[in-house]
Amino acid sequence: MNEREPEKTTRPAVSPPRSAPDAASVTGLRRALPAEVPAEVPVRPPTPAEEDVPEPPAGLTGRQRLVNGLWPPRLTRAQLIVAILLFGLGFGLAVQVASNSDGDSALRGARQEDLVRILDELDDRTERLEDEKQGLEKQRDELENSSDQAEEARKQTIEKERQLGVLAGTVAAQGPGITMTIEDTKGTVEADMLLDAIQELRAAGAEAIQVNGVRVVAGTYLTDSGDGVGVDGNKITAPYRFKVIGKPQDLEPALNIPGGVVQTLEKEQATVTVERSTKIVVDALRTVKRPDYARSSSQ
Repeated sequence: MNEREPEKTTRPAVSPPRSAPDAASVTGLRRALPAEVPAEVPVRPPTPAEEDVPEPPAGLTGRQRLVNGLWPPRLTRAQLIVAILLFGLGFGLAVQVASNSDGDSALRGARQEDLVRILDELDDRTERLEDEKQGLEKQRDELENSSDQAEEARKQTIEKERQLGVLAGTVAAQGPGITMTIEDTKGTVEADMLLDAIQELRAAGAEAIQVNGVRVVAGTYLTDSGDGVGVDGNKITAPYRFKVIGKPQDLEPALNIPGGVVQTLEKEQATVTVERSTKIVVDALRTVKRPDYARSSSQ
């Protein structure tokens, strides 16, 4: 039986080259496709600060570009706030420095002679306190070493009583000191000015003070009273005469320091004279009053 064998087809090992499309077909294909569109590059919008900055003109040097960048100034809100805070801080520091230097303004404008006088006054105060310390130590040693301690204690008690009587104004006192007279023809001297004079004299070592016949003690108060001044309820009028017992070399310079009592009174058109004396008598007395509430702790 003869069977028919299928026909075998064979392909060539190498495909024949394709023929290039003709120009007419390529032109028609390009017309059918849309035209190519180039991709768009996203553009970042300028910031407000960049909008305000003008572009530097061409041909400028580096220094000219720096000047153009700094002037006119372009401040942002944050920079303005920081500038205000720095200004407030600087102003506060300036006020603090000025307030601290006000207390030294009088000494800065003082002459060399005045500064030397102030230093001498401070040295005298230190020496006076040192002498007082040595006196107390001497009393302690005498009490400890005396054979008759009771008699020595009695003597010191009597002497202490006299000293306290001078301070309390219950006994008269005399000694070297000064006399200060204040002429007030304009009526501008007030109680606080006389009080400053008393405080300055006490700080300079005054041991007894009398003003127009009124003894000044620890509890003395001054008030304005019409055309005069009230001292512990006693009205006194100008001229105001101070009798002060103490070391004249300390009392007078204390009144004449720059910006002190004398200069303050002279600014109020008052006339002040200070005289030293080897003997000042303070004979105005105060009556001893029993305190209403205070009692000695030994009772």
